[in-house]
Amino acid sequence: MTKALEGRIALITGASRGIGRAVALRFAQEGAHVILVARTIAALEEVDDEIQALGGSATLVPMNLREFDKIDQMGQALYDRFGKIDIVVGNAGFLGDLTPMAHLKVKMWNEVMDVNVTANWRLIRSMEPLLKQSDAGRAIFLSSGTTKAPRAYWAAYAVSKAALENMVQTWALELGKTNIKANLIDPGATRTRMRAQAYPGENPETLKEPEALTDLFVELASPSYDKSGEIVRYN
Repeated sequence: MTKALEGRIALITGASRGIGRAVALRFAQEGAHVILVARTIAALEEVDDEIQALGGSATLVPMNLREFDKIDQMGQALYDRFGKIDIVVGNAGFLGDLTPMAHLKVKMWNEVMDVNVTANWRLIRSMEPLLKQSDAGRAIFLSSGTTKAPRAYWAAYAVSKAALENMVQTWALELGKTNIKANLIDPGATRTRMRAQAYPGENPETLKEPEALTDLFVELASPSYDKSGEIVRYN
């Protein structure tokens, strides 16, 4: 039986836990070679062990995405090794402090914007040439329900996700009739570490597991998916 992503090369940021880990495992099951990006090598190695147990293959890239020049270096290294990238999943994100806007520390604002906006712009900038070498380049970024309407105290996180949506949709328009499709997924309430930080009193047993999202990621990563500039919300 043919696997949905057989022979594809997929880069996933924030791949060591939560949604990123679940997507990495599912993509590997579907036949993709996965390039896993996260800060901690030990956590990446754990995911790699799981992938190997499934019969899949992975390349590990321990990296702090705030070290922006390393994103460019990674792009060059991936071109030298693979010559292309078929799928990019910009999953890494940072919640920051939930506090009144005027009380947010400058350092915290900068870190949220660095991870959620600037790192993804650098990723777009570095990976677009590799995606163009694919017969069907697919880029997927993680949005948030906080963009639907303003929420008090969500400060930098909500602003960063609104900026990310606009950035990806602008890029999608610019891609025009190229072979690249760029979209966003709003995962909704999901059992992740970030969700627990944002809602510490919430019972995690009431939330879906990250694995529930992977069908949607496979759909948007597949060569047959022909929409671009969409914000797809998990139902």
